[in-house]
Amino acid sequence: MLATTMLSAAQRTAKIKAVIRVASGNFLEMYDFMVFGYYAAAIGRAFFPSGSEFASLMLSFMTFGAGFLMRPLGAIFLGAYIDHVGRRRGLLITLALMSIGTVSIAIVPGYASIGILAPVLVVTGRLLQGFSAGVELGGVSVYLSEIATPGNKGFYVSWQSGSQQVAVAFAGTVGLALTNLLPPEEMQRSGWRIPLLLGCAIIPFLYLIRRSLEETEEFAARKHHPTPREIYRSLLGNLGTVLRGVAMVLMTTVSFYTITAYTPTFGKEVLKLTNSDALLVTLCVGLSNLVWLPVMGALSDRVGRRPLLVGFTALAVVSAYPVMAWLVADPSFGKLLLVELWLSFVYGGYNGAMVVHLTEMMPVEVRTTGFSLAYSLATTVGGFTPAIATWLIHQTGNRAMPGAWLSAAAACGLVAALLSGERARAAIP
Repeated sequence: MLATTMLSAAQRTAKIKAVIRVASGNFLEMYDFMVFGYYAAAIGRAFFPSGSEFASLMLSFMTFGAGFLMRPLGAIFLGAYIDHVGRRRGLLITLALMSIGTVSIAIVPGYASIGILAPVLVVTGRLLQGFSAGVELGGVSVYLSEIATPGNKGFYVSWQSGSQQVAVAFAGTVGLALTNLLPPEEMQRSGWRIPLLLGCAIIPFLYLIRRSLEETEEFAARKHHPTPREIYRSLLGNLGTVLRGVAMVLMTTVSFYTITAYTPTFGKEVLKLTNSDALLVTLCVGLSNLVWLPVMGALSDRVGRRPLLVGFTALAVVSAYPVMAWLVADPSFGKLLLVELWLSFVYGGYNGAMVVHLTEMMPVEVRTTGFSLAYSLATTVGGFTPAIATWLIHQTGNRAMPGAWLSAAAACGLVAALLSGERARAAIP
């Protein structure tokens, strides 16, 4: 990593290993979320059978989004736990809870086998995943910010989102391979379970590498670790900061789920492209995000967070709907790829600065709780992006409406960025 070149070889190795260990659970969370989004249509038919394809797809996407409703609760309760007892112990608990939810979704029989119990169990698994995910992103981001070398917080924290992009690319690769290996009817019947079971298989490995995490020196050095009651009192006193954070994160969540989880369904069901084309585009988006996030995180360490936040939200406001309208006018693989890569650039440029800025906005005593609550509240809206986009297209008949939804979210982020101070400049050497 370029940002660690001033360290000794041993220190660089230790830092890289720490980043990988802490980001591993983030990978699992996003991998499972992406697989659910990729195979939403097949999951809908398996657990929510209906005479209407639209109804089955909407029920599946609503289940996908239901996990996000639990995130604020996870942020409040697990976030307070992490701010009180430490980053390491909290991150082990979130991985354990996430694993239980993942396994339950992967092995539950379909509606045809056990009736109404099938969707009940799937929704329960999603809610449990959402509860753990409510603090996973915050816990990882705060840990990375606290182990970062001086002047490089943006670069370090960008690997929280970077691990998600590895998951997106990996899920896209698995999906593309299965699409080419299995006939469509087999994928619809049971093939979609294979990626979920693969996620279950790597859980023991992820637990072992995260178990070796050390507590951050910054947290360990504090003489006072606030109690949950003190944390909640401080959180209420900083509610305005949390709400600004919500508006900023909304741009991230809507753009991310538009270009990743929703792309396979949008490409196949709306644009009528092949499943392989849509999955290949998603794979390319994951790789593109993985490039832009650390680059823009490092750039924010040099020029400050605010210029990137304002610039990229403005780009999204003016360009999201026009490029989507251009795509749907004459859909093709090439046009879908170009549009998604453009939106990936906008997302990477914004999120590379936003995540680290959010850690810097929050008071230190509620850093994990405040970050996680802001992120989770925004995700309760942004996580429903596949369902919202599907509904908007169905209601208006306009296939470019996902672009309008993204522009609206970007407008919220732009206002929040303009109102937000440039605290990050204090960290710039």
